[in-house]
Amino acid sequence: MTEQTTENPTGTGLNAPAVRQVLAELYRASESDDAVVEHALSLVAGREEPPSLAESVELTTEALLPVQPKVGQMLHHLVRTLRPVRVVEFGTSYGISTIHLAAALRENGVGTVVGSEMNGHKVAQARKNLEAAGLADLVEIREGDARETLADLDGPVDLVLLDGWKELCLPMLDLLAPKMRPGTVIVADNLSMMPQEYLDRVRAEGGDYVSIDLPLGEGIELSTRVTPPPAG
Repeated sequence: MTEQTTENPTGTGLNAPAVRQVLAELYRASESDDAVVEHALSLVAGREEPPSLAESVELTTEALLPVQPKVGQMLHHLVRTLRPVRVVEFGTSYGISTIHLAAALRENGVGTVVGSEMNGHKVAQARKNLEAAGLADLVEIREGDARETLADLDGPVDLVLLDGWKELCLPMLDLLAPKMRPGTVIVADNLSMMPQEYLDRVRAEGGDYVSIDLPLGEGIELSTRVTPPPAG
């Protein structure tokens, strides 16, 4: 999907009626997530080996796993402030975070989101939700393993949201790094679940990023690329 410029019609953003309605419905539906996750855990309890990534994806099909509302509002604010042309999202799920991002792009009048999601059912639901919110034209969702579906992504990337499986966040950061410019912002959700290797990378003194943790939702690691991508 190529970048596109959009008009800035009246009544867009998070307060647009369609956006508010879809988000409200999705957040209500997400109230059953704890039960879904608890059931999934019961199915694999007692195993010697943890479930594979593919099995975990399947077991959590019915879990929306949304960003918390304050995190969604922060994402919307970042897009409005930074005016990115290319936003990349790792872990689209049912599209709640995507709606926050795309609503801001609509207000800005420029930009697209490239999302990624392994679960085919969630991809279909996310597309349906974006259509209902009136934002589908600003988003491309790539189905499958993001390490493959985003490998050929064109740069530059201006803003990255890492909200998929946490063990893949560092590989995704490394995959997208060559597409980042100095000033690219990376938002990693669920800080308490983030692997230490990821945090060591973005917090390394004299490294490619500067980073700070924020007490929003279950914690956010907000990082900015400060060095040019590697040559070649």
